Amino acid sequence: MTRSLTAAPLTREAFAPFGDVLDTDWKNSFPINAGMTERFHDMAKVEATGPEGKVIISIFRGKPYDFPLKLGMVERHPFGSQAFMPLSPAPFLVVVCPDEGTKGPGAPQAFLTAPGQGVNYHRNVWHAVLTPIGAPQDFLVVDRGGAGENLQEFSFDAPFEVRLP
Repeated sequence: MTRSLTAAPLTREAFAPFGDVLDTDWKNSFPINAGMTERFHDMAKVEATGPEGKVIISIFRGKPYDFPLKLGMVERHPFGSQAFMPLSPAPFLVVVCPDEGTKGPGAPQAFLTAPGQGVNYHRNVWHAVLTPIGAPQDFLVVDRGGAGENLQEFSFDAPFEVRLP
């Protein structure tokens, strides 16, 4: 049995329980560098706890998935947040789930980013893997490095079929 959901536009309000939306539609901005640069300031809290926790910056190159997407697994990171900022204006799919304690993740919610939007998943938030649409895509990733098991995966009994709007 496959369950179905359709991705909604990514908004700060809808995504707030799971993390932060990263884009230039941000109230806390100001000019720097003699007015030649606009700084969009303090957009997300980067979390890095656990043994030898440190913040690291990486680039991920994701391959596109076929749609409708068969979502069978989600993951989370108990010791740190994880931010994905696309290095191109192409949208990508974001899927998150509320935590239902010992039951694992709840029903997924799917979002489609606007061009240039990124996300910061809060620590311990269930989410799907990186999901570019239509073509390979590079992302700047800010997350936690260090010792300890910082990856938990959960497989659903039946997959969800995620559709684009």
